[in-house]
Amino acid sequence: VQLQASGGGLVQAGDSLRLSCAASGRTLSRSTTGWFRQAPGREREFVAALRPGDAKIYSDSVKGRFTISRDNALNTVYLEMNSLKPDDTAAYYCATGQGVILSNVRNNRAYSYWGQGTLVTVSS
Repeated sequence: VQLQASGGGLVQAGDSLRLSCAASGRTLSRSTTGWFRQAPGREREFVAALRPGDAKIYSDSVKGRFTISRDNALNTVYLEMNSLKPDDTAAYYCATGQGVILSNVRNNRAYSYWGQGTLVTVSS
């Protein structure tokens, strides 16, 4: 299973970005796919997850600003990020896992496969 994350960049506060996570070797619609982020000197934190059946879970810090979605034909999960803030600056990682129970979607150890990070930098 390989995950390819892309779409990061340097933007200004208030701007938008869309991250993509393209998968091979695993059908994402049958798995839980999550986005996590890690800022320098900080622990990796949960951002959003999309479960089979399309249930979406968000961290409180991004709820209302970020949207996770999936294109089944492309086997790709997206993270649409709006109203970006400097605090959103981090490396963003996508991950996928099967059989992830709802109470575990925020736990990075619940995910078996990870993509490389894509860097998002938000300037003030």
